[in-house]
Amino acid sequence: MDFELSERSEAWRKKLQAFFDAEVLPRHRAWLEHVAGNGEAAPFMGDLQQKARAAGLWNLGLPELADSEPGTRLSNLEYAPLAEIMGRLFWAPEVFNCQAPDVPNMIALQNCATPEQKARWLQPLLEAKTRSAFGMTEPDVASSDATNVATRMVRDGDDYVINGRKWFITGAAHPHCSFLIVMGVTDPDTDRTRRHSCIIVPMQTPGVRLVRRLRWMGCEDHVAPIGELAFDNVRVPAANLLGAEGEGFKVAQIRLGPARIHHCMRSIGLCELLIELMMVRASERSAFGRTVIEYDTIQRWIAEARVELEQARLLAYRCAWRLDQAGHDGAWRDVSLIKVAVPAMLQRIADRAMQVFGAMGGSDDAPIHQALAWGRLLRIADGPDEVHLRQIFRMEPMPTWSIANSPYLSAHPS
Repeated sequence: MDFELSERSEAWRKKLQAFFDAEVLPRHRAWLEHVAGNGEAAPFMGDLQQKARAAGLWNLGLPELADSEPGTRLSNLEYAPLAEIMGRLFWAPEVFNCQAPDVPNMIALQNCATPEQKARWLQPLLEAKTRSAFGMTEPDVASSDATNVATRMVRDGDDYVINGRKWFITGAAHPHCSFLIVMGVTDPDTDRTRRHSCIIVPMQTPGVRLVRRLRWMGCEDHVAPIGELAFDNVRVPAANLLGAEGEGFKVAQIRLGPARIHHCMRSIGLCELLIELMMVRASERSAFGRTVIEYDTIQRWIAEARVELEQARLLAYRCAWRLDQAGHDGAWRDVSLIKVAVPAMLQRIADRAMQVFGAMGGSDDAPIHQALAWGRLLRIADGPDEVHLRQIFRMEPMPTWSIANSPYLSAHPS
């Protein structure tokens, strides 16, 4: 692959950067006051979204938009540096309709939904007229093995009746979340990878109950509030089935690939911000007669952060390139590689930044503790490290030679 951005990609990067600097960043403190401070919706979000759409900066994370679907048709590789810019602020992706979990849900609907389902559920998401969620993980089973998902979806005439419980469902507690895609067991007696299906469930369906909002390590996701949901005899039409019965894993994997890479792209941008924060903080404070940035330890931390970040960016770009070249089936190894590497890097850099900032790094005055929590969450969300490492190992080819006859070793005495 070419390591330089194409002229088209660089043009879009500059355009988004200019919009971010002029329209988004100046409103960050106001966003914190309205949303993070008071729990109120930012009154300027709709206006910002209209401006972004008018500028062509809309639905940037959807490379397979149909002619009738609004948005900017960028490849995954072209989108990568743009997602990095958005990642500097947790709420920035929403301005461009590029936030999780809606973008992965849009991709699942693009690939698996019927025309009727697309008109009812996908189109409003593309227009930012609603929000959505994806119900997979459950409190009573180890969701790292998705075949453990136990929520039942029983066919009854023209309907499915759903019973179960889901938690840590990103976006489920958002006041504008109008539907979620639920994964559950439709046939417990078949092969373990064919037992599950996905179905679209409107949030207002009788029996759907928001049990509580959830936080992670004391932090709340203000863009897509996390919820725990109960499903008590929830009846939805069989026409809401997403894909065919028994294709739940197919639907989940279609959406999880882009979700993972988008998280990593945004995390790289967040790490860039953390490095800048460390540089400024360390240069403005003095200890024991010299500025903090003059100490070898601080210089080493910042340098190590830069090394790790550049490595991670190259991995993410290669993954995006492979996704464009070979599709989801051809990029799974690369997706797993960045899913392990990037969150761990984010944790390390955030930890160093917190040490440089001192007490302020753990306060709401700086985004550092949220970055640390986010990195830790990503080591579990969308597949924990251990699952991805297992997958990476399985794709590692076994050499055809043995130790005894290896040409790389000296001869062993018999």
